[in-house]
Amino acid sequence: MSNKDQWLLPEGIEEVLPPEAWRLERARREILDLFSGWGFELIMPPFIEYLESLLTGTGNDLDLQTFKLTDQLTGRLMGVRADMTPQAARIDAHPLKRDVPSRLCYTGTVLRTRPDGFAGTRSPLQVGAELFGHAGIESDVEILNLVLESLSAMGITKVHMDLGHVGIFRALAAEAGLDDQQETALFDALQRKASSEITELLVASRATGEQARRLACLAELNGGYEILESARESLAGAGNEVMAALDNLCAIADAMRRSRADTVLFYDLAELRGYNFHTGMVFAVFVPGRGQEIARGGRYNDIGKVFGGARPATGFSMDLKTLVDLDTREYDLSDDAIFSPADSDPALIDTVRALRAAGERVLFELPGQNGDAAAMGCDRVIVHEDGAWVVKPV
Repeated sequence: MSNKDQWLLPEGIEEVLPPEAWRLERARREILDLFSGWGFELIMPPFIEYLESLLTGTGNDLDLQTFKLTDQLTGRLMGVRADMTPQAARIDAHPLKRDVPSRLCYTGTVLRTRPDGFAGTRSPLQVGAELFGHAGIESDVEILNLVLESLSAMGITKVHMDLGHVGIFRALAAEAGLDDQQETALFDALQRKASSEITELLVASRATGEQARRLACLAELNGGYEILESARESLAGAGNEVMAALDNLCAIADAMRRSRADTVLFYDLAELRGYNFHTGMVFAVFVPGRGQEIARGGRYNDIGKVFGGARPATGFSMDLKTLVDLDTREYDLSDDAIFSPADSDPALIDTVRALRAAGERVLFELPGQNGDAAAMGCDRVIVHEDGAWVVKPV
């Protein structure tokens, strides 16, 4: 790299400059205050951990997104976190070791080997919340409501939420006797809703005609609330695990319709985001004009088992940078400030201290510096008049 290019950052890695950095910080504080009001406790996981801890229960997707390096002290592989959810699960399972439900929240930069989508970032500022220790739909509904409240707090109100359930596909695949390779290939085809490919895969499998039909119909089961009734008809004859998963999704849907009548809810039984990680309900939130989800989450029971604490869990995460980009509220980001002369008079020091305590920004002139008050972005100056230090317009 030539000297003239040394200032360039790697592709997908950004820095945040004024005044945008203050917008991000203000949003971070608002979100964390909201989480606190719902009883969520803040955790600050490390930026780097041993690799096996970071990738526990997450499947191949997160493995490919994780930067890896060797610990020079132990020789063990370490990873830079690409997602903070596994870290929250480790903290709940081992350091906290609670018997009661635990609500944890977090915010911090994560680093990924690839961007999400075209021209996306590789360093999201992740913010999220996780609820451990409760298996009922009430905790899922709480998480769904919290993510919608969080978006509303950021001025993002025109949203629609996709709801699915990985347990339906997982149980159907088990009934059909699909091996791991077949299940993975079918999962990929369902995500793309590639009907002909789905048919070919099922013909080549050991699935009976009815089992294949039920798996294939998942690609068509998407739409409004009525699709859940259609699903019950289309999946008739499936085993108890399939119907229990569908009942679970219907119960969550009913609760959300009661609590969020103003939110557009869309149901997709081929919606399998985080399939290798999640065990039950999954969701994603979208806004008009943006192809990728702005929030995602779902249920992921027993991920903490490897850490000595297998507990039911549900949660979500978002990129704070995306939320601020979509924030429709007006902010006062003016940099109005007061310029103080370089003077060691104790009376001036007391005046500046009082102004700062009252919320004013005060910049001291540095001896011999270039630029006056206006050049420093100040709209007022402190001057000495009639034996006192007073603030005057520039």
